[in-house]
Formats: sequence, structure tokens, C-alpha cells
Amino acid sequence: MDHQHAAAPLARLIDELHRLPGVGPKTAQRLAYHLVRAPKEEVQSLAEALSAMKEQVFFCSQCHNLTDVEPCAICGDGQRDRSTVCVVEQALDILALERTRRYKGLYHVLHGAISPMNGVGPGDLTIAALEGRLRTGAVKELILATNPNLEGEATATYIQRQVRGLPVAVTRLARGLPSGADLEYADEVTLARAIEGRQVMS
Repeated sequence: MDHQHAAAPLARLIDELHRLPGVGPKTAQRLAYHLVRAPKEEVQSLAEALSAMKEQVFFCSQCHNLTDVEPCAICGDGQRDRSTVCVVEQALDILALERTRRYKGLYHVLHGAISPMNGVGPGDLTIAALEGRLRTGAVKELILATNPNLEGEATATYIQRQVRGLPVAVTRLARGLPSGADLEYADEVTLARAIEGRQVMS
């Protein structure tokens, strides 16, 4: 990145910000220069928030969602339908589905999707832990809410094959979702229709 004339600590900050997803070189530079001009208290607060996040946030032992309590707030909610588990690729997808207020069950976060091109196989995801949850017999419906792209479809198909023989109905979100789009970017109405119109996988 072209910031060789910036002071060394500032250049380092620009490089670190540029590593963040969705942050291009110009945005990284703007953020860095904003922080230089910001009050020391504001910068200190940001640094403390980042430090606290790394120290206090971990994966829920049940669903693998990001949490600071064990189990997470959703798994620990006695009002949730424990017979239904919705499988998503990322923790961000849970936020999108929760905004619809239509889904009342539990979740399972895979932390990715099967992608041989990127070196991601089934063993790199939390599929084994998901199978363990299903073997208890408490889950009656497994909703596969992986993204509607090649990797998401491959992951859904793999999971469906793995759980075949277990006493659980496997459904997929309805095709209201645009092909190739990530779940986290879908609007609430589209997602709500996808949940309500889910179909049994054949």
C-alpha cells in the first residue's frame, strides 16, 4: 500500500486496518488519520473494547455461536424450541435470522463452508459436533441455512448425507433467497419467507 511517507506507527496502523474484511486501502487510510485526530479517550476506549472482546468472547459449547456466557443466550433461553436446529455458516447469519422474529428454535454455527478450492473440508467445520447433537434424539428438524452458492449447497448436501439414518427431518430454506448472496445481507422479509417456506430435502 502506498503510505511510505506516513510516520511508522501510522503506517503500521493503516496496514492492520487494511487486513480487516471490506476495508480497502483508502478506507484504511481515512480511519487511521481519523484516529490520529480523535481524542485520546476515544482511541483508548476502542483499544479497550478490542482487548476485552478477545479476552471475553468465546464459542458456545453447544451451538458454537460467539458468546461471553456459557451457554450462549439463545441456547440458555428456556423459551426456545429445542426440537429444531438451524445450521448456518457464520455467527453473523444468526443476527440476520433473529431480526425476522419468525424462528424460535436453536442454531448451530459451522464457521465456514466446504470449499476444496480454499482448502476447507468437512473436518475444518463443526459438523462432527452437529452430528453429536443430533444423536441425542431431541432434535426433530434440522434446517440447513447455508448460503445459496456453490459452497453452501455442497455443505448442505454433505450434511444431509451425514445425518441420513438419524430420526430427524432435514429441510432447506426456501428459494426466496437470491442465488449467490450471503445470508447476512438478505432483508428481513425475504429471510422470513425463506424460513416459513422451507422444504424437505429429497
